[in-house]
Amino acid sequence: MKLQIKHDCSGVNWQAVRDILKSVGMGHHAPEVHRKAFEASHTTVFVYDAEKLVGFGRAISDGAYQSAVYDCAVVEAYQGQGLGRLIMEHIMARLPDGNIILYASPGKEGYYKKHGFRRMKTGMALFRDSERMRNRGFTE
Repeated sequence: MKLQIKHDCSGVNWQAVRDILKSVGMGHHAPEVHRKAFEASHTTVFVYDAEKLVGFGRAISDGAYQSAVYDCAVVEAYQGQGLGRLIMEHIMARLPDGNIILYASPGKEGYYKKHGFRRMKTGMALFRDSERMRNRGFTE
């Protein structure tokens, strides 16, 4: 495995981003929507094995003291090899010192505990498809 890490959005196959998110059971949109979201983000990380996109993540931030991590995903065949940890390390290193939030897929919270995240007691969400997100276990 010959890994390459990129922090910019140039040359990204946005269809692959969509397909990877879908394959791991995460929210996914049209490729152009993902392009817009990643390009507007404070921090982006893309991991390639040779020319193949195998993982990525992003964070938004005010650049001062608040940040949020989104869309961290690793192709299933590459999971368990430290790529998720690598993505998180690269994201965290580029964020300002301050608060960082994220929301994980139900059942994945333990993974983020390894990175120092703790469950919030005061988190609130207003999702477009609130019924679907409730059924998936994201809200009460």
